[in-house]
Amino acid sequence: MRSLRNPSIGVAIDAPVMRTARLLLRPHRLTDADRWYEIQSIPGVREYTTWPQRNRRSSLRDLKRRTRQTRLRHSDDYLSLAIEHEGELVGDVGLHLRSVSATARCLEISWIIHPEHQGQGLAYEALCAVLDFVSANIEALLLVAVVHPSNAASVALARKLGLQPLPGAADRTIFVGTNGTLPQ
Repeated sequence: MRSLRNPSIGVAIDAPVMRTARLLLRPHRLTDADRWYEIQSIPGVREYTTWPQRNRRSSLRDLKRRTRQTRLRHSDDYLSLAIEHEGELVGDVGLHLRSVSATARCLEISWIIHPEHQGQGLAYEALCAVLDFVSANIEALLLVAVVHPSNAASVALARKLGLQPLPGAADRTIFVGTNGTLPQ
């Protein structure tokens, strides 16, 4: 349990359940275990993350942790949403509250889409819904996405979302946007 002295954004923001034209965004469930393991096991997914290679047991531990990551209030809180398409888990969106100060509130966003579902606009659709939610509820002044520079699809998606790259290290590109520059 976090100390009451830790800075917070005030009222906690709980994980929403959102529907878009083609997607359901929702908290993860333990029934996602097989599909989550499949997604985590794909080399083309894992190569752009900092995740270790996981077996079924460690993947289930990770999923259990994600089922509890449903609230943002304090600095370093993490909220994870499953992306579901036609009843199947196809990805994940994460929100990491980096700074809670009203004058410098910063939120890091991350995403993963199963390669079978890439190139269909699903990640963009999911992220637009999440960014609408962020804009209406979290009042983040800065939005950050850390993307591997050779992940062309994520680099293009970050740019499409209106995020601008900062000069960075060879192993990552940091994209930044402000609340006013993101798609509405």
